[in-house]
Amino acid sequence: MAALVDHTLLKPEATEADVTALVAEAVDLGVFAVCVSPSLVPAATPAPRFGVAIATVVGFPSGKHVSAIKAQEAAVAVAAGAVEVDMVIDVGTALSGFFDDVRADIAAVRAAIPDSVLKVIVESAALLSLGGEQTLIDACRAAKDAGADFVKTSTGFHPAGGASVRAVELMAATVGDGLGVKASGGIRTAADATAMLDAGATRLGLSGTRAVLDGLD
Repeated sequence: MAALVDHTLLKPEATEADVTALVAEAVDLGVFAVCVSPSLVPAATPAPRFGVAIATVVGFPSGKHVSAIKAQEAAVAVAAGAVEVDMVIDVGTALSGFFDDVRADIAAVRAAIPDSVLKVIVESAALLSLGGEQTLIDACRAAKDAGADFVKTSTGFHPAGGASVRAVELMAATVGDGLGVKASGGIRTAADATAMLDAGATRLGLSGTRAVLDGLD
């Protein structure tokens, strides 16, 4: 399971020292990547020397940044050492049914980082609770059409909640084998993580990674 984990630290109060500790723990646990805020990507640059990738977030956590800013933020983060970027869509745009705009937003970031892994955070709990299953499906289709590599459930900051088994099932069924599905937000136990993988997740975003892994048989 560790090899499927983005070991995550996105708290506003995080410091460079916290990222240094995160990287050390990531190496110890054998995770796939660390995921940090764009301004802290430089502090994570020792990670690749130990086989741990660097991921970051853009348009985080609201998704309300204009597309050009998201694209520039992604490009700057990649130039600093990130190889994966998790961008947040504008949830309100998706709930309004303006999926051409959602697609264009994602495509702008895709164009800015053509050689990097792009994960698209759709805030699945919000889309399901406020728009229903079809809205989540349409958001995932927009991400796929725009060239994303993954769809991702959540930022972990939205009051509607984080990942759910139903959301992951819908997302995996929508994008098929061509895209990955990252489950993130509220996954705190080994049982939670296993349920997400069973539902179709191919990557996990965890902040309490050690506790999850320690809970495995």
